[in-house]
Amino acid sequence: MPEGRELRLVRGAGAPEVTASPVDPLALQDKFIAGFEASQVARGFSPLTIDGSIATLHRFLALAAKPAWELKPADVDDVVAELVQRGIGAVTRRDYVGVFKQFFAYLEARHAPEVEASFGLRLANPVDQFHAGRHVSSDSPAVLPPPTPRRMEEFFAFLRDRMETARKWAPAARDYALFRTLYHVGLRSAEAAALELRDLHFDRGPFGKLHVRLGKAAKGSGPRPRWVPMLDDLALVLHWFVDDVRPRFKVAGPVVFCDEGGGELSSGSIRNRLAHLVEAEGRPAEERFSPHGLRHACATRNYERGVDLVAIQQLLGHWTVGTTMRYVTPSSTFVEDAYRRAVSEVLGDLDEED
Repeated sequence: MPEGRELRLVRGAGAPEVTASPVDPLALQDKFIAGFEASQVARGFSPLTIDGSIATLHRFLALAAKPAWELKPADVDDVVAELVQRGIGAVTRRDYVGVFKQFFAYLEARHAPEVEASFGLRLANPVDQFHAGRHVSSDSPAVLPPPTPRRMEEFFAFLRDRMETARKWAPAARDYALFRTLYHVGLRSAEAAALELRDLHFDRGPFGKLHVRLGKAAKGSGPRPRWVPMLDDLALVLHWFVDDVRPRFKVAGPVVFCDEGGGELSSGSIRNRLAHLVEAEGRPAEERFSPHGLRHACATRNYERGVDLVAIQQLLGHWTVGTTMRYVTPSSTFVEDAYRRAVSEVLGDLDEED
C-alpha cells in the first residue's frame, strides 16, 4: 500500500476499516535533507562546506514556507525578493538558489517516486533560467564599496554605547569583540564561529596569532588552516573578552564566541546578528554591510596602509593574489594620498642628504 494515501482497506464483512496515516511533509523533507547531507559526505565535501550548504538550504526552505516539491517559480521569486529586502548581497542570493537547486536535483534523482506516491505530485524543478540573475562570482567585489575606517569607528562606537545600555551586557560585549575580530583580521563568519580557546596564541609573534584551523576549503578539499596575526591591538580586545566577558556565559565547550546558552554560534547567526545591529544603528541602506563586507574592508584598509598584497592574501586565506586584488576597493582619494606619501618620502630623503 503506498504510504500516505487515504486508502481504506476492508478486511471482510463487518470488519473495521483501516486508514493509512497521512505523511507529514515536513518530516519527510527533513529525512530527504539528511539524505542530501549524507550524499555530500559520500562525495568528499569538507565538513565546513557541508554545514554551510545545509544551513543555507534550511534558511531557503524556511523563507519559502512550503515543502520543496510544492514550490513554483513564483515562490522562488518571492524568496529571492525577501533576501533582497533583507539586504542580502547578490553572491549570497546566488548561493541560496544554487543550494536549493542542488537539493531539488537530489530529490528528482532519488525520491521522485516516493513524493509522487505520498502526495500525488510529480517533481518539477521551480528554478528556471530567469533565476540565474547577473553572474557575480564568489570572488567578485561587493556591489557596495566596503565600509571605510571612519565608518567602522562609528559602528564600533555605537556598539560600545550599546553595551552601556543593553539589558544583557555579555551578548552586547561579545558582539563588539566578534565584529572587531572580523574587521581587523578579515575572518570569514564560519571561521570565527569555529574558533576555540586553544586557537588564541597571545604569545606567538609580535602581536599574537589566531590559529584558523577550519579555513575555507576549496573544490571539496579539506579545511585549509592558517595563522593570522592579531593586528591593530586585537589581542587586547580578545584578552578582555576571554577574561571578563566569556565567563559570564554558561559555556559548555571550548568555543570562543558562544551564544547565550553557551553553544557555538553558526555563521548564519553571525550574519543575522550583524544585519540586526546595522539596522538598529539606523543607517541608510548604502551604509550597511555584511561579514563579507568586513573582509573587503580589512583587505582595502591594509592595502591603503601599504601592506603587501601577498601578505593580505595570506591574512584572508585566498588561493591566489588575483582573488585578493578583487577584494581591494581603494578610496576615491587613494591616488592622491599615495602621491602625497611618495612626495613626502622623497623630500625627507633630500633633507637627510643635505
